[in-house]
Amino acid sequence: METGIYIRVSTDEQAQEGFSIRAQEQKLADYARIKDWNVYSVYKDEGISGKNIKDRLALLRLIEDVKSGSLKNILVFKIDRLSRKISDLQALVELFYEHNCVINSISENIDTQTPAGRLQLNMLGSFAEFERENIIERVKLGREKKAKEGYSLSSTHASYGYDRPCGQKIQTVNDEEAEIVREIFDMYVNQNMTILGITKSLNMRNIPTKENALWDRGSAKDVLTNCNLIGKIRYNCNEYDGLHEPIISSELFETAQRLLNKNKKTTSTKKPSENNYFVGILFCNSCDKKLMTHHRKIRLKNQTEKIYVSYRCGYKSEGRCDSGDINHKKIEAAFVDFISYISRFSAADKIVFNEEERIKTDRSKAIANFNKKLNELFSKSSQIENLFIENRIDFESYENMKRKINKDKKFINSEIEKINASLEDEMIITESDIILSLRENWELLDDKEKRQFLLLFINKIIVTKEKGKYKRVNEVVIESIEFNSS
Repeated sequence: METGIYIRVSTDEQAQEGFSIRAQEQKLADYARIKDWNVYSVYKDEGISGKNIKDRLALLRLIEDVKSGSLKNILVFKIDRLSRKISDLQALVELFYEHNCVINSISENIDTQTPAGRLQLNMLGSFAEFERENIIERVKLGREKKAKEGYSLSSTHASYGYDRPCGQKIQTVNDEEAEIVREIFDMYVNQNMTILGITKSLNMRNIPTKENALWDRGSAKDVLTNCNLIGKIRYNCNEYDGLHEPIISSELFETAQRLLNKNKKTTSTKKPSENNYFVGILFCNSCDKKLMTHHRKIRLKNQTEKIYVSYRCGYKSEGRCDSGDINHKKIEAAFVDFISYISRFSAADKIVFNEEERIKTDRSKAIANFNKKLNELFSKSSQIENLFIENRIDFESYENMKRKINKDKKFINSEIEKINASLEDEMIITESDIILSLRENWELLDDKEKRQFLLLFINKIIVTKEKGKYKRVNEVVIESIEFNSS
């Protein structure tokens, strides 16, 4: 029987239990030899958690070999090597069963060809998931204990202003970055600079972030709100005294927090009455950043106010793009010209979207997926009942699990009802139809209708502002339009 040996060991398991890849492989190979099974291939995922499937390249390769018919038997050391998540384990069992492939475990005597064997496997999967959740809880407790003792919790990199070499528990001050930290606080607290102004200053001076990237509002605010800089460790909304050296004083940090709270932005609920219906679909040709609206009030000679609408690149205010503001009227004129130009060539192949067959297929797939999830919930419901009957969980745990399952069932049934109640007939629209309709009817639409039309049919408009013949006259060029045709 063509057999695939699957091996997985996480870093923690290997360190704590000596549960090495080599030990598993030798044991499994000996077992296959005793059973007279032909080993087709050995699949190894080393140092990887069993919480999901997508990150395990060896398991993904094994699945492809099962689908191709190359494997008829999967041999593992323990069932939880395949997955510690019951839903993933059930999905794997169903997939193997569909392709006439069985699972054998050295530690558990399971035959997945029988209903009893598959039930036993699901029970073991439930306990594997329970153990994984316990591991997560222990990790949380360990991190909290570490924070209380004053050690850094940085897993990928230390805070800006600090370094923490591999194996070192206490982060140390990075003198070059620490100087920038003090400068950021000085600019914000003493020089009354905005966060945006700070990011622009840092980017113009080519000072990178910890990740060697450009500064933005988020990264600058992260520095201003990081209690690490005053010798604290933050974990789970609590702060503890750290063992590392502070970079700034507590007084300066608290002053910055008061200013941040005072300067919180409030968004007006009243929208401008002037045209801005291109917002959200315009993109800068230089950096592919979405253009934002900019409104400027001008008081006329008759003392009335007029609002001029323009669009500007989202990176411009941060000093990362030098493209100029684009007037709304110029955008619209360029848009109409572009549509008029391409409409002459729109008799080419028509791209159809919202096709009736595709809609029906998508609806059927969605219902099938929901029904599959319902079956999984029914199976899980039976499993927890067995766990309660066998006194493996108490009544309170049983009730909590049952309540969660019933809630999920109710949600899925409501989604299925929505799909079944949806309209059967959908309008078939082609890209050519859109262009023709735009050319003929654009001027007849009011601002609200134009906005609705753009949101419905257009995904992206890439624009460029080019210098014109005269200094104060600039041309707006639409480079391309991406329709919602797929």
